[in-house]
Amino acid sequence: MSKAQSRFISGENVGVVTDWQFSAVDQSSIRFAAKLKAQEDAEEQSRAEGARQAGFAAGYAEGFAQGHAQATLEGQRLIADYIDHEGAQAASTFATLFVNAEQRIKEADQAIAQGVLELACEIARQVARRDIAVNPNALQPVIRESLGMLLTDGKAATIRMNPLDLDVLAEPLQQEFASASLNLVADSSLTRGGCLVESAGTVIDGTVERRWQRTVAGLGLESAWEADHADE
Repeated sequence: MSKAQSRFISGENVGVVTDWQFSAVDQSSIRFAAKLKAQEDAEEQSRAEGARQAGFAAGYAEGFAQGHAQATLEGQRLIADYIDHEGAQAASTFATLFVNAEQRIKEADQAIAQGVLELACEIARQVARRDIAVNPNALQPVIRESLGMLLTDGKAATIRMNPLDLDVLAEPLQQEFASASLNLVADSSLTRGGCLVESAGTVIDGTVERRWQRTVAGLGLESAWEADHADE
């Protein structure tokens, strides 16, 4: 028998033949393949989740930026509207209040100045009254000035004054104007410190009331002398 023939197995030599089962190997492969598939699915899901999160973050950032820009524009619009409407009205109101306040300050200043002036006049009146009361010769310069304006060509002059002043000034006046023709008349209606000087139809009012009126008129005031009758 040749070497090739020795490899042939005859039917007599073949025993019972059974099919080869690969079940154990097939189950392992299937499980391994399923595991690989699960890993691939997990990785794919992870990548998808990452992409979704990245997209969400990008969308949030973009939405935030857009919202911030819109809020900024809205704020600017509100400010512009306030300036155009409420701001302008507030500015106008403030300007009106400022003008009114300034006017009231001026009025207050004028009132204060007026009050100070009136107080100064009242003090001056009290000083003048005191001077008239303690200085009987206070009227003499007034009479001297009046006579200087009236006595011309030796004409006579009449001088009216309060009786108390006449008692004090009669002799000094006659001595000072010895060359003049003076007619001294006591007039109780005249306040002490005042006189009326008349010559040739011309009368010079030297009364206290009239002199005081001229003085305060120069200051823009109207204030009566209010004669103190206790001194008459």
